[in-house]
Amino acid sequence: MLVLGIETSCDETAVALYDTDRGLCGQSIYSQTELHEQYGGVVPELASRDHVQKLVPLIRQTLSQTQFKLRDVHSIAYTSGPGLMGALLVGASIGRSLAWALNIPAMGVHHMEAHLLAPLLDQIPPDFPFVALLVSGGHTQLMFVRAIGDYSLLGQSLDDAAGEAFDKTANVLGLSYPGGPEIARAAITGDPSKFKLPRPMTDRPGLDFSFSGLKTAVKLEVEKRLPLSPESLADIAASFESAVVDTLVIKCQRAIAKTKAKSLVIAGGVAANKTLREKAQTLDCQVFFPPDDLCTDNGAMVAFAGHQRLTAGVSDSLAIDVRPRWDLARLDPV
Repeated sequence: MLVLGIETSCDETAVALYDTDRGLCGQSIYSQTELHEQYGGVVPELASRDHVQKLVPLIRQTLSQTQFKLRDVHSIAYTSGPGLMGALLVGASIGRSLAWALNIPAMGVHHMEAHLLAPLLDQIPPDFPFVALLVSGGHTQLMFVRAIGDYSLLGQSLDDAAGEAFDKTANVLGLSYPGGPEIARAAITGDPSKFKLPRPMTDRPGLDFSFSGLKTAVKLEVEKRLPLSPESLADIAASFESAVVDTLVIKCQRAIAKTKAKSLVIAGGVAANKTLREKAQTLDCQVFFPPDDLCTDNGAMVAFAGHQRLTAGVSDSLAIDVRPRWDLARLDPV
């Protein structure tokens, strides 16, 4: 089965082709970073308009690069949620319409399930069951994964997600959007022990997260030192990055101990952070990450997640249905 995957949940327009026998055949990604950078974050209306302009050319580009024709596609998977309403509607409308025109099945994919399953695209995938830390955009969640579609929520962010904390802290430091890569670059020359920043909610039991207090602590340190010297900026960036990573790793260790799982999957945009990757390897379990090019939003993970359900005989109706909010734990098992 050849599946065309479409991702338009936020600020990446992405397309990929996944085949049952050949695996990932090819993908194309267009990032809207430059479009939103001047605003310090994603502007939903601009994101939706840009998806409209870029999606069909990207589908053509991906088909051309892989030397497939549209008639070769057996099914279509598109991100149905969670995400920005307008952005989701672009991918869902085009994906559902193509499926109707070609008389093939289509599947609306949960964006976070796609991230969760992305490490399964690697040559050595994790075995079920495992714990998954999902750190993507506005989501920071710990899930216990028994099988595809069989998920239990262990903990989640009660306010800012880790990705949001990176973006907002970068803005406080005068860095560009998106904040994660900018802070990581600034932190390279910094001293992570220079500032004693909190590791929120690690001094109490439980698996939930909170990063708003950490963001406030950074803001107070910055205000004391304005204008920031390059050295202070690097030290604060490194200290903040270390605090976020320590918090994530401590919670992962607790989740592993609670579930007695032998494997941990870390997926989503923040999974590309090198400090997180290094510290996670110290945990007493096998740790799996997606391939580097599949950490941020991409069509490959959508095509693969859709493939798992489509090959099980599941497909959606002709209705164009998107869900800006969608509980991962409520998905049906495959």
